Amino acid sequence: MNMRKSLFIVLAILMAIALAACTAQPAAGELSDVTLMLDWVPNTNHTGFYAAQANGYYQQAGLNVNIVEPGEVYAEQAVAGGQADFGVSFQEQVTLARAQNDTPLVSIAAIIQHNTSGFAARPGATNDSPADWQGLTYGAFGSPFEEPTLQSLMDCAGGDYSQLNVVDVGFADPLALLDTGRIDLAWIFEGWQGFQADQQGIGLTTIPMSDYFDCIPDYYTPILVASEDTIANRPEVVRAFLAATAQGYQYAVDHPDEAATILLDAVPELDEATVRASQAWLSPQYAADAPQWGYQSLSVWQDYGRWMIGQGIIDHFDAESAFTAEFLP
Repeated sequence: MNMRKSLFIVLAILMAIALAACTAQPAAGELSDVTLMLDWVPNTNHTGFYAAQANGYYQQAGLNVNIVEPGEVYAEQAVAGGQADFGVSFQEQVTLARAQNDTPLVSIAAIIQHNTSGFAARPGATNDSPADWQGLTYGAFGSPFEEPTLQSLMDCAGGDYSQLNVVDVGFADPLALLDTGRIDLAWIFEGWQGFQADQQGIGLTTIPMSDYFDCIPDYYTPILVASEDTIANRPEVVRAFLAATAQGYQYAVDHPDEAATILLDAVPELDEATVRASQAWLSPQYAADAPQWGYQSLSVWQDYGRWMIGQGIIDHFDAESAFTAEFLP
């Protein structure tokens, strides 16, 4: 009787263990649900995600990926708080968040290898160098690194930053503000808003950040982030997601026109001419001169962190903990 009772107990324990294993992970053939939050409305910065989804790379990796746009909660908050597994962010945002608030965000891949942003001036405004910004009105989106960036660029070009009028416009459409003359200067992604302006007939003049890397070091923008918790507790999901995403971006590098079609099919409200022109320009920029898509260099994180410290934006920064190359395929 005691042996039978012991056997029942052992069997019960084994069944409980088996049940726990079944509930802890998807059964064979089932997909793991993953949420990716973008930084903004879908655009060609994000094409690789949609290519990975449309071409079945995520499904082949065992993932069911839900791509969502930010709302009241931005990607950094959603990822750090566990509402999203992955998010699109920027090196400057992660540097600030880690240095100021110990936010547990980690960059797992550079979406674009070099900074392709720039400063666009309204039609008719002189914009040959940052020194020309004296007397103009800049539309700020409210980040602590904006004004130090503007001042560094103007100082570097011999301008007087005190003569630039900075107004907070939040996340209003900078192209509309420039076109109507409400602002004279805005910080844009050349690879997207630059092509939108062309299609809308807005004759902007733009100074690329890349022209002034001797004043402000190059940095990764945008980037793909995960939380420290996700990396520690779900490394297999991070690895699978990043491998499939890398396939998606490589597809966009190799097949820009087909990738543009995929983005348009997923987000039909986008303007086709803008998407196709932007994709043709941006696809070579994803990996550029790096060994592979997603590559990140410690020196890039260190140099930009030192610049932020030098500007008084932050007082410390551990570059090595802010990114990882562990999960790149």
